[in-house]
Amino acid sequence: MPALQRTEARIRARLVQVRDYQVDLDLTRGEEVFGSTTVIRFDCTEPGAATFLDLQPAALHRVVLNGRELDPADLDGNRLALTGLAAGNELRVEAEMRYSRTGEGLHRFTDPADGAVYLYAACGPDSAPLVFGCFDQPDLKAPFRLAATAPADWTLVANGPAERTDSGEDTAGKRWEFAPTQPISTYLFTVVAGPLHSRYAEHDGIPFGLHARRSLAADLDREAEEIFEVTRASFDRLHELFDERYPFGRYDQAFVPEFNWGAMENPGCVVFNEELLFHSAPTEAERELRAVVIAHEMAHMWFGNLVTMRWWDDLWLNESFAEYLGYRIAAESTRFTGSWTGFGVNRKGWGYDADQRSTTHPIAATGIESLAEAMVNFDGIAYAKGASALRQLVAWLGDEAFFAGINEHFARHRFGNAELADFLDALATASGRDVQGWAERWLRTSGVDTLRLDVRYDEADRVAAAELVPDGTRPHRVGVGVYDRRSDGALVLRDRFEAEVEPGCRTALPKSAGTARAALLLPNHGDLTWAKIRLDEDSWRTVTTSLSRIEDPLARAVLWENARDLVRDAELAPAEYLDLAESQLPAEDADTVVDAVLTFARTKLIADYLAPADRPAAAARLAGLSRRLLARPDAGDGLRIAALRGAIENATGPEQLAELEVWLTDGGPAGELSTELRWTALARLAAEGLADEARIAAELAADPSSSAHQGAACARAARPAPEAKAAAWQQLFTDGALSNHLMSATAQGFWRSGAEQLQQDYVRRYFAELPAAGQRGTTVARVLGRVLFPAGRAEPETVRLAEACLAGEDLTPSLRRVLADQVDDLRRAVRVRGR
Repeated sequence: MPALQRTEARIRARLVQVRDYQVDLDLTRGEEVFGSTTVIRFDCTEPGAATFLDLQPAALHRVVLNGRELDPADLDGNRLALTGLAAGNELRVEAEMRYSRTGEGLHRFTDPADGAVYLYAACGPDSAPLVFGCFDQPDLKAPFRLAATAPADWTLVANGPAERTDSGEDTAGKRWEFAPTQPISTYLFTVVAGPLHSRYAEHDGIPFGLHARRSLAADLDREAEEIFEVTRASFDRLHELFDERYPFGRYDQAFVPEFNWGAMENPGCVVFNEELLFHSAPTEAERELRAVVIAHEMAHMWFGNLVTMRWWDDLWLNESFAEYLGYRIAAESTRFTGSWTGFGVNRKGWGYDADQRSTTHPIAATGIESLAEAMVNFDGIAYAKGASALRQLVAWLGDEAFFAGINEHFARHRFGNAELADFLDALATASGRDVQGWAERWLRTSGVDTLRLDVRYDEADRVAAAELVPDGTRPHRVGVGVYDRRSDGALVLRDRFEAEVEPGCRTALPKSAGTARAALLLPNHGDLTWAKIRLDEDSWRTVTTSLSRIEDPLARAVLWENARDLVRDAELAPAEYLDLAESQLPAEDADTVVDAVLTFARTKLIADYLAPADRPAAAARLAGLSRRLLARPDAGDGLRIAALRGAIENATGPEQLAELEVWLTDGGPAGELSTELRWTALARLAAEGLADEARIAAELAADPSSSAHQGAACARAARPAPEAKAAAWQQLFTDGALSNHLMSATAQGFWRSGAEQLQQDYVRRYFAELPAAGQRGTTVARVLGRVLFPAGRAEPETVRLAEACLAGEDLTPSLRRVLADQVDDLRRAVRVRGR
């Protein structure tokens, strides 16, 4: 079906002004479809003109335009032509729509724990026509009034507050009617339905609600106070920064199953992936991430919802700001004051990877002519790089001018749409600075700059000259941290030099001249810019022996990210990274750093950058390191969970695998294994042929939760038996019955085992069958193209097969982008292995 083109959207936006939507959903029609009746009132600037409606029904029953019956058979794919428009129009569309299993449209989930059914609408970025007929583009905003019929024992939550419910005898279920919303874009519409368990509160005049499925009631009750606390603190801080108060009335937060993203910023009803309720004990880093996500989605109420991008090339106006404010608000207003450390060791690596691939693009992308092209740019550039660019902008403008410009922007465009030029004009008005020139260098360019430190010493061992040498295209306002070694071995900050680096120019650090030799000179101190760093030789030697002795966790995060970059760029051998982890992690006290280093070592360094023959020894080293972390007497709960996860995931050899058996039976070093860790351990044993189908089924019978079904799917696919691989392959490529999360879990387990010849056979089948499978939709393309990609087979033959597949003409835009990214990473892994 054709994706919306920018030119089409512009033409329709000139013709159509939507006054309001009335959406009526019947959720009582069984397991496959629901009723959808939409009434749209809209004006046309050129009476007599024609346009089209976006709609993807299972069955279209009736269409009435201004009292004139249209033929439902005129529906062409996902478009319905509307001709002979009047100045004022009323369109009525009656249809049946199909429930989704992929998290696109109205997703239907049956809880395996108790059989209860739950629904939620996921309309972004292009799935609203799977729920109701609409003009599906971000600049045709309108108020929505929702009504719905649902089973009598269900609770419904939507963008607006419920005004009226009725269980009259003449209806098949309970009738819900919701208050009209403020003008919002179609991709922000939602409704959450089912026998929900809820908690309520109020703060500063804003009613709060938390919602989850009934079988997670204990999890929601346990986590509710912390979620409310973060929500209250985030609202308070945003109300200090913004002139406009929260404009959408209620603030409900619903935790839903099988959600494709971390969360979605629907006004009045934010939807979160229910994994953020922590069915198993979380690390402190995971709690911190949840706080950041809560603040991120709340920031969207202004950036994205109050003022919305006109077209998808300004996606960064939504996501970069929400990413920046999510971390900033968490650091400034919650107990997670070190959240920028998590940004440094987790999010920036995601963005650096994206920005060094052939598919890189500017933060403010240009030339996006279709929605299909736009959808592939929800990546680390739009989020992490954009947030880093905003940190640079704040460092350059100052907080006062930055937020004065933001508030001017909100005042000019409230409940409307805007483009990059509009935002820059507001910033320029507030600051008097050449913001357009800054934007050309930061927002219109792509790629990662590198800042190298060049230091020379005189005969007295004092600094003769120190310079930052840039390789790149943009200016940087950065700090250089000067660290001395204290008598107890700790590295303490002696001084911090500020530098304004221009591209192509060596930038002297004049304050450093004549100072004593430091143990460590750290460029990008404070992590305020987007650039890789390269240390001088003395500083790198200090890192290899004393990284953990630096007092500032953010500085340690910058250096761990630097080590990751060196491995990725084939400048540091994987074995040397493991040496660094083994020597420095045992003294690391930031859970976020420990978790990030262990995760990178397992999922990239061992899985992709090492040849299969070298993996067992490296995994055994990582498992041994994890056990050392577990044995630390000062280890808190979060560190112990991260270490225990590392010990399980990397268990290698008879002794370590036998220990997993003991932990499953008698409990691990930290007591009884959580549900998540039990399934992690079982999948590890299954990959070694030590857990058969009967054992997996028995574990699932003891724990029938949805997370357990995902764990079982992973464990089954991980088994090395040919029949296990064949069954998993059929589920992924043939049956089409798996939900999005079960598909992902199956894909995660598939390559964990299997004889060499068997794996080679499936690598060939993968590239042969992937193009057709990608036609099943964006989510399927993302899971099969990214999660199932044979990244661990980093060999020239795999590269050849992947490049041939990528050169084919039968790939969807989303699959082509995912595959191009994976091929880039595969080539890089081959280079790292050949170092």
